[in-house]
Amino acid sequence: MSGTTTYAHAPDTAHRVMVDVHGVHKSFGAVPVLRGVDLQVHAGEVAVVLGPSGSGKSTLLRTINHLEKVDRGWISIDGETVGYRRSGRKLHELREREVLKQRTHIGFVFQDFNLFPHLTVLANLVEAPVSALRRRRGEAEEAARRLLARVGLADRADAYPRHLSGGQQQRVAIARALALEPKVLLFDEPTSALDPELVGEVLDVIKDLASSGTTMIVVTHEIGFAREVADTVVFLDGGVVVEQGPPSAVLDRPRHERTRSFLAKVL
Repeated sequence: MSGTTTYAHAPDTAHRVMVDVHGVHKSFGAVPVLRGVDLQVHAGEVAVVLGPSGSGKSTLLRTINHLEKVDRGWISIDGETVGYRRSGRKLHELREREVLKQRTHIGFVFQDFNLFPHLTVLANLVEAPVSALRRRRGEAEEAARRLLARVGLADRADAYPRHLSGGQQQRVAIARALALEPKVLLFDEPTSALDPELVGEVLDVIKDLASSGTTMIVVTHEIGFAREVADTVVFLDGGVVVEQGPPSAVLDRPRHERTRSFLAKVL
């Protein structure tokens, strides 16, 4: 990456693959959305996924945590197949309870925050660790307060989501995803629902996570963020990976006309 500031964290010494997307196909009815997507993200890496609307970016994220079932191919997180159990060459679908357990390892931050409006900020963070991980409430609250401090919201623990700005709500959503100590964090256009002046505060939190070695896949249109933080930039169009590589290659010297055309419109 260019410049002197580096947010992206080098993969660990084992260089193990944390996210492995292999030949994934997904259609909705007769409309193919993902057409044989391959993607590997190593532990500690940040992959930024770019592409026009309708290219399959959000669907790709939703298949990674099995919110959408794949039609063909498979996905694994830290060597464990998501949504299925392997038996030789066959895959057997897991029961919902087992899928929910897997999802505790995959944090997901949505465009529109998805906070529980009837719960305080602190309670939003505590709910999943207590119910899904069986943590003691006092222990979960302690950890939640540390996370709120990390995202700059230590003083808003007792507020309700409706009393927060969009940027604050998204920072709470990030802290909530971190509360389960996931192996990977997925971000689906985390700044697209925000007013322009609030975008920076959310991106700063994500940059901090990148510098600490959190494995992340980020769908975004923020090209400057991708240039600064990504280890790998993936350009998705028409449900296929058109191009991927380091930011200096994909953003500054794209090889494919489709990539060049997209960047010319957003830069």
